[in-house]
Amino acid sequence: MADPRSPTTTDLSTLLGLNHKSSTSLFDISKAYKFLHLKWHHDKSPSKKTEAESDKSLSRRSKTPTPSLSRTRSRINTTSSSSDFSTLLRSMSKKAGSEAEAPATLSRNMSRKGSTPIMFSQTAARRKPAPIDKKLECTLEELCLGSVKKVKIKRDVISDTGIIQEEETLKINVKPGWKKGTKISFEGKGDERPGYLPADIVFSIEEKRHPLFKRRGDDLEIAVEIPLVQALTGCTLSVPLLGGEDMRVTFDEIIFPGYEKAIPGQGMPNPKENGKRGDLRLTFFVEFPDDLDDEQRSEIC
Repeated sequence: MADPRSPTTTDLSTLLGLNHKSSTSLFDISKAYKFLHLKWHHDKSPSKKTEAESDKSLSRRSKTPTPSLSRTRSRINTTSSSSDFSTLLRSMSKKAGSEAEAPATLSRNMSRKGSTPIMFSQTAARRKPAPIDKKLECTLEELCLGSVKKVKIKRDVISDTGIIQEEETLKINVKPGWKKGTKISFEGKGDERPGYLPADIVFSIEEKRHPLFKRRGDDLEIAVEIPLVQALTGCTLSVPLLGGEDMRVTFDEIIFPGYEKAIPGQGMPNPKENGKRGDLRLTFFVEFPDDLDDEQRSEIC
């Protein structure tokens, strides 16, 4: 039988499946029509059923409004975990395309950075201020023989009632042979301030000027003035030492102005070489008389 859907079929007898050469009654025509109606009905024909369902689905899509984001969110189960929600958001962002996803991610990261407060650690290490420099004056005798120096300081201290001032005595053991510029440090003896560690106090040795002696490294220098007669004829002199004693020294040679003589072991001690001391250097100045009497002239001759 010809397919009634074919557009080339125009003969009704052929369309109904009747023999147009024989006589056909109204009953036969009605029966053939019902047969074709049942055969090509969408409930009976699979192909027609599929097409009908497709048409219905298309009509429903065109008439049904697109659900909004709020309705979509209402369908999400409130008991689902945050990870499921994050998965849903990622799947929605993927549908928007990779080009649109990158700016959105950048925007979210920037918003997070802008909304995050800056926190300062309470356990940050306290800074320590620069040390406090002080001078400690010592005599040559103290630097030669050693001594104990006591220095009183006043400093601010943090207490339960606030910042108070207290007095403290620092003891410095001066070792024999220390030189100018030697430093002695007392850690944390400076003023206390909130948020800072107390500073260190550093004492620097200064040498007091001595009326007789002058230090040159480990050696001591002293100037000796003698009369012209003793310089020419020889003499025995009493030379003072740094510790307060005197030493008698005999000179047989002629002494001229600027003449030097070293006495070993009477200088300053060397702290790096225990027991070793420098020299005491004598520099002579000859006293010339304004005039000579006969007796003095005879002694010279």
